[in-house]
Amino acid sequence: MRFTLSPGGNIRGQVRVPGDKSISHRSIMLGALAEGVTRVSGFLEGEDALATLSAFRAMGVEIERHSAGEVVVQGVGLHGLEASSAALDLGNAGTGMRLLCGLMAGQSFDCELTGDASLCSRPMGRVIDPLTLMGAKIDAQAGGRPPLKISGGRALQGIHYDLPMASAQVKSCVLLAGLYADGRTSVTEPAPTRDHTERMLRGFGYPVERKNGVISLEGGGCLEAADIDVPADISSAAFFLVAASIAPGSDLLLTHVGVNPTRTGVINILRLMGADITLSGQREVGGEPVADIRVRYAPLRGIEIPEDQVPPAIDEFPALFIAAACAEGRTVLRGAEELRVKESDRIAAMAEGLTTLGIENDVLDDGIIIEGGTLAGGEIHTHMDHRIAMSFAIAGLRAQEPIVVLDCDHVATSFPGFDVLASELGLRISVQAD
Repeated sequence: MRFTLSPGGNIRGQVRVPGDKSISHRSIMLGALAEGVTRVSGFLEGEDALATLSAFRAMGVEIERHSAGEVVVQGVGLHGLEASSAALDLGNAGTGMRLLCGLMAGQSFDCELTGDASLCSRPMGRVIDPLTLMGAKIDAQAGGRPPLKISGGRALQGIHYDLPMASAQVKSCVLLAGLYADGRTSVTEPAPTRDHTERMLRGFGYPVERKNGVISLEGGGCLEAADIDVPADISSAAFFLVAASIAPGSDLLLTHVGVNPTRTGVINILRLMGADITLSGQREVGGEPVADIRVRYAPLRGIEIPEDQVPPAIDEFPALFIAAACAEGRTVLRGAEELRVKESDRIAAMAEGLTTLGIENDVLDDGIIIEGGTLAGGEIHTHMDHRIAMSFAIAGLRAQEPIVVLDCDHVATSFPGFDVLASELGLRISVQAD
């Protein structure tokens, strides 16, 4: 599937984007391991979250899907999972695989985790290393890549782990393994990362302590079922935050968006660039802060992105690169090495696309320098990365010529119906089969 973007247009209206992918993954995982029935509303019906749901069904968990993102999970308890008859296929879900590594390391049975070609090209050493320190045995392919074979029946020991880089996935993996470990498991992060795992563990009645940047829990407890209302995903909202910011005449209201402070780097960075963004109706739903976000067009300027804003915006940088391309002056990003190990090397993939569209850029080991300019047209390769595809789709708003974005099938992993919604809001987008 490919997107074709005709130049121009603006973004206007009111919309609630799909549910948060990170929270949707965790709602299935913790709901399955809890005692009792967990009801989830606002669940993301995207391929990544559905792959996690299917994996737990394959391990004997009864999960019912109802209309409009309503899911009911019959928890089996921390030690109630059963061995799957086949490898657990996570599709393109990197979050699903990394978090499952931690949970499966504590099971009594062997399992294998696999995924599509894109996921099986992504290194998993960042989670294998701390799990091995805890006593897990995980066999990977060359370079620490999936499929991963995890041996069951291992006695895990609690450890203190200093994250070598800020990563919510690695932190969560270690903490989830800690549920099964003897003693205390703690993680020190070099900068705050998204804390959905800690919030949801507490919501399920499991004590988690955070003090001076160290997150800790004791193994051997239990989870109690809880109802979860999944807010709209700020990572999905980010494309429209940028779209409305760069297209003259835009005025958009995004409703019920998760504004967890560990995730709002995209808002902070856009405001530093001069974006007109206001929050209203701020409230808390199921332990997660949410708000309605209004964004109107405003001229943007290039900035040096503060490094403390990198972790809370890590998934939104592809969209922010488009904002930088449309801004006046130079934007500099450093300290973003993690972008190299996402669904694609997002620094390299975005740089390639920006060059195609006539935007000067200089790739750094840990970031990029982007010179704002005039977007031309051209053909964009997404490297099977959903966020690359959607980012270059919104670039059409400011392009001088049509943009064709190839290999857009993976958009459904996080944002099913993106093209339809984007068209309704004003993006001049059409979809064709490759």
